[in-house]
Amino acid sequence: MGIIRRRVLRLIEMPRDLDEVIVIDRKKEVDPGEAGLHPSDVERIWDNVIKVYRTGVHPAITINLRCRGRIIMARSIGHARGNGPDDGPDTVRVLASPATPMCMFSASKAITALLMHMLAEEGLIDVMDPVTRYAPEFGRKGKGAITIQQVLAHRGGIPGLPRGTSLDVLWDVDKTWELLCDAEPIMTDGSKLAYHAITGGFVLERVLRIVTGADINAYLDRKIRKPMGMKYFTYGIRPEQRDALALNYATGPRQGPVLGAVIKRALGTDMEAIASISNAPRYHDAIMPAANLVASAEEFSAFFQMMLNGGAWGRRRICAPATIAGAVRATGHRAFDRTLMLPMRYSAGLMLGDEPFGLWGPHSGQAFGHVGLINKFAWADPQRELSAAILTSGILLVAHHLVPFARLIRSIGNAPSSRPAP
Repeated sequence: MGIIRRRVLRLIEMPRDLDEVIVIDRKKEVDPGEAGLHPSDVERIWDNVIKVYRTGVHPAITINLRCRGRIIMARSIGHARGNGPDDGPDTVRVLASPATPMCMFSASKAITALLMHMLAEEGLIDVMDPVTRYAPEFGRKGKGAITIQQVLAHRGGIPGLPRGTSLDVLWDVDKTWELLCDAEPIMTDGSKLAYHAITGGFVLERVLRIVTGADINAYLDRKIRKPMGMKYFTYGIRPEQRDALALNYATGPRQGPVLGAVIKRALGTDMEAIASISNAPRYHDAIMPAANLVASAEEFSAFFQMMLNGGAWGRRRICAPATIAGAVRATGHRAFDRTLMLPMRYSAGLMLGDEPFGLWGPHSGQAFGHVGLINKFAWADPQRELSAAILTSGILLVAHHLVPFARLIRSIGNAPSSRPAP
């Protein structure tokens, strides 16, 4: 029955002894007391991570938590490669570590968004400007008034590629740009919220490329990656680093026609194809500002800690406090997202928390972050002085892992010292 269940639900093979697949970076983790926590608070969170892993849908999970600027958890469980649902007993298994890089998928949008706000800080753009001020050809089919902010806030009117477009077009950025310029918008006044899974990133990168004269990786490298001392943190990943990258696996029960249609509308294809595409060399060679930033959990947690610090990282100033404030300021009220089919709150580029419960846990109205393909969560919560990154390598939507994952998020928000002041 166990083997049949694994095949039907597409689960990993669970190790007999979990200690064999757990790595804890003791050098990075501080005593919880230094961050105002009791050891039992950390272990409660870790116990919930293990419960998510035991669902069998994630070959690897890495987590990095900072409280009051201190790393209280730098851990991993599972395999970066070799324990996918379809991997046989002879497949080489590579243990994950807290430093294992993963593709962030849509969580990449958080970095792209801040880069756009940093361009505004430099006076190179104004996010309230129409995209056409910098790229006039975008104005075709009535899109002349669509602003950079509307694209950042998923109100740009082009949530998906034109119907019937092959995903192969994504490897040709100029052809993709032409398709978006020729696309018929669903609206042009920002009145409808519809998540831009892929399209917005290409628009924003085109504007950045025009005003800086270089691609977005060059700007990211100069403004964030090098100043913060990051090893990965690039769109795509360099060939010499790819052996360290965790593979993505389509796991969990196959989605029915309704969920399948939702996934295809948002992403243009199914989970199986996404897993295959995202593991291919050409995906790692590409620059997809909305979809393929690669980072470790520690790097992503550090990015949100920098935002929590008002743009400061140690003695370095990455950007101004006003730039962070502008990036996390809500754009409108909670609204129904026509792509995700959920009520959502957004800033110009980030997913916001909510009351009494939101994406980032209980009473998270001030929290901001981004989700990557449903199963990568990275955020900061000013009330709790907390930054967090939970990265997983399973790709799935609805399955039995959702309740344990929600409990994990809740346990982080409910850690005693991280509760917001009354």
